Amino acid sequence: MKTYAIIVAGGSGSRMLSAVPKQFLLLNGTPVLMHTLLAFHHCNSKPHIILALPAHFHTHWAQLCITHNFTVPHQLVNGGETRFHSVKNGLDMIPGNSDTLVAVHDAVRPLISCEIIDTSYQYAAKHGNAVAAVKSRDSVRQLKNETSFALNRDEIYLIQTPQTFQSTQLKSAYRQPYNAKFTDDAGVVEESGIKINLIAGDYQNIKITFPEDIAIAVLLQKTRIEKS
Repeated sequence: MKTYAIIVAGGSGSRMLSAVPKQFLLLNGTPVLMHTLLAFHHCNSKPHIILALPAHFHTHWAQLCITHNFTVPHQLVNGGETRFHSVKNGLDMIPGNSDTLVAVHDAVRPLISCEIIDTSYQYAAKHGNAVAAVKSRDSVRQLKNETSFALNRDEIYLIQTPQTFQSTQLKSAYRQPYNAKFTDDAGVVEESGIKINLIAGDYQNIKITFPEDIAIAVLLQKTRIEKS
């Protein structure tokens, strides 16, 4: 089946307390975003990569590619006002054939493994979709009307990316009007009436959100290199 990957890179860096958007911060000397694109480029699925990046960062990205001699093939599209709109812009570049699979991935999850990427495509090909997730390691409580309730953590999963779908399924879901409750693609597809399938994610597949996340990612990546 034909495979595509939409890499969503709309972060501003506000929670990183940085003037540089988090997708451009350096991880072991290379921008975070480049690590992410390389992960998809090196996996067996070899997807066509679409990068959804705010238009005002396109020139900066082009310069970074020259500076770092970055030659991974990818198609650049404008990021939208929200994640929903960025994904929609990426989907406009993809045919809606039933033999096409689309993975959507956060640009700031640079430690994603090829194993998870390839598994997500394989599972989605058979079952319609595949969403990476890990079980909660902590006790979880829900707060309603100033009263908290304990939840069974064995039933709680933390959702990651990639989130991979058959193209027709994802495109149909994204014809819905935007809703502020949409925080990821699984939520959009589920709202259209489709069952979401979870596959095993990875606790090391962290999302670079806060300053300490870069330091953690540096250590995790160095450990991987030492083990390889």
